[in-house]
Amino acid sequence: MMNYSIYSAGQFVETSEPFTIINPATAEVIATSYFAGKDEFENSVIKALSLESELKNMPSYLKYEILMEIAYAIKAEKQYLGEVLSSESGKPIKLALGEIERALQTFIVAAEESKRIAGEVMQIDWTSVAAGKEGIVKYFPVGLVAGIAPFNFPLNLAVHKIAPAIAAGCPIILKPATSTPLSTLELARIIDKTALPKGAVSILPMTRQVGNLLVTDSRFKLLSFTGSPEVGWKMKADAGKKKVVLELGGNAGVIVAPSAQLQTAVNKCVSGGFSYSGQVCIHTQRIFIHASIFDNFAKAFVEKAQQLKMGHPLDPLTDISAMIDEDNAIRVEEWVNEAVNSGAKLLCGGKRNATFFEPTVLTQTESNMKVCAMEIFGPVVVLEPYDDFNTAIQQINNSRYGLQAGVFTDSIHEMNLAFAELEVGGVMINEVPTFRVDHMPYGGIKDSGLGREGVKYAMLDMMEAKILVKNLG
Repeated sequence: MMNYSIYSAGQFVETSEPFTIINPATAEVIATSYFAGKDEFENSVIKALSLESELKNMPSYLKYEILMEIAYAIKAEKQYLGEVLSSESGKPIKLALGEIERALQTFIVAAEESKRIAGEVMQIDWTSVAAGKEGIVKYFPVGLVAGIAPFNFPLNLAVHKIAPAIAAGCPIILKPATSTPLSTLELARIIDKTALPKGAVSILPMTRQVGNLLVTDSRFKLLSFTGSPEVGWKMKADAGKKKVVLELGGNAGVIVAPSAQLQTAVNKCVSGGFSYSGQVCIHTQRIFIHASIFDNFAKAFVEKAQQLKMGHPLDPLTDISAMIDEDNAIRVEEWVNEAVNSGAKLLCGGKRNATFFEPTVLTQTESNMKVCAMEIFGPVVVLEPYDDFNTAIQQINNSRYGLQAGVFTDSIHEMNLAFAELEVGGVMINEVPTFRVDHMPYGGIKDSGLGREGVKYAMLDMMEAKILVKNLG
């Protein structure tokens, strides 16, 4: 069992509040770490604030070199970091290695974006009073950033806050999820070896009470939170005058039209529906299939879902492993049973064994059932037929969420209609809503969030525009 110090104000420290990290697949205690108290929090804030001017004036070449050094170090330790991430989260190792790859790519994207921070020269003389003047717009770092990362992508979603902050010239204090802090503390070890000023990044596991200071403390100028809508919107209400970016949940929908390549759609939807046991904000949860192909799609989908291998997360052949904890597995079981008892038809799965829950497919559901209306965050997919494309769009929009959606079609008209009418932050054509690359704008509307991530877009939130108007006369 390993011991992980926390990273406060550029130093690795231990506190009087240890806690344990458990592998959800085995219930084995795999590591010990520490909760930061108010002293560690305050030390981190004071040190970060003292660095704001230095970070603001750091030349882009140096930020580029630091970010690339981190990326290279992650690549060199990819297998080890993947095993750490897999063990703390229960994520199958092949998916964990994919997350490590994405994290290093996110640092590379941030390195590139650090060399082209937005700015422009403006023509001011659109009216006679502005004749002989011109404007120059530059972007300046907003200041200290508070980041709160979730358990499901414990490294890459933390990196989506840390890397843009470094590129934008902002210090950041990040709170990882208590259940999965190890991969970010491993990242702290890597960051500590670079030329980044000590204290520009602090990684502090915290209790809810201490962590709430990230929300309420006015010294932070931006809060970036990824997690549940209930928590996120409460944070926004409590955040005061600071900027707030929320990446929240979803119950993502897919439309499969008659012109779709059926097997391609099936393969992608199975992956989108069951990767990491559905514990993904853009998990493919609701699939609406044209009635003319519904039976064929459903048959092929269930067959492929039943072929997924359940097992230990470190087994390279494992497709489905444990959920993050037994409480969440029990919640998913209750929602599925509730749906079946209310008339839904179970096509496969539905059984739980401790933290493991089988890939589950339902049909004949009602839109107000929890498995449809809520974010199930588990390995459950609902299949329903539709007759009219506009009706399918309405069914997807009939949701409190609006993160991403997928449409499988070869019709340009349907593609354009979906893009125009789906109430989401991103529409994927011939792809599942679970698709994301790390430089694209990512975020949602309605209860799915506020603002966008994706490195360049996160950097814009971490900066403020300032205009210089020059009188040339």
